[in-house]
Amino acid sequence: MTTFVALLRSINVGGRNRLPMADLRRMVASLGFGAVETYLQSGNVVFTGAGTASGAARAIEARIAGDLGLDVPVIVRSKPQVARILRDNPYAGLGVDPRTVHVTFLAGPPDDRHRRELGAEAATSGPNGRFGDDRFQPVGADVFVYCPGGYGRTTLNNGYFERRAGRVATTRNWRTVSALAGMVDLESTRA
Repeated sequence: MTTFVALLRSINVGGRNRLPMADLRRMVASLGFGAVETYLQSGNVVFTGAGTASGAARAIEARIAGDLGLDVPVIVRSKPQVARILRDNPYAGLGVDPRTVHVTFLAGPPDDRHRRELGAEAATSGPNGRFGDDRFQPVGADVFVYCPGGYGRTTLNNGYFERRAGRVATTRNWRTVSALAGMVDLESTRA
């Protein structure tokens, strides 16, 4: 049995792409996954089961489409992958406000061309760089984003990374990442 974290992109509790968390828990459990818990109302679900993260993502996407007719991208990370995110945070220990650190989860690692292009753009980020004071660092299928002026003001959003990485993306702030890590029995560090 593996513990997984699923991150849904673009769902709401009201309006378009409406998906109440009780329904999400029910759908995930109906796929044979256990210990299903949600965090907040924005599509974060922790569960246990067999198989791979990508297999779990496809199964949840299909169930949401079948039950609700919604096309909702789902990105899943295993507990070891979440541990790696905590370990690889390039902004840990720098004394930055954790509210300014985010993780953009990609639906898979970028291909070689996208990875090179993304790395080149990351090199131009940072103080007085191309993105103002905002900066980012891609690590595998995740991108660590530091936005001292707030995520709501940055151009380093899901759309930017989807275009640059060639993958579906969804972003969570460090507080949410830390809470999800705690739900899978990992101890988070400060951003």
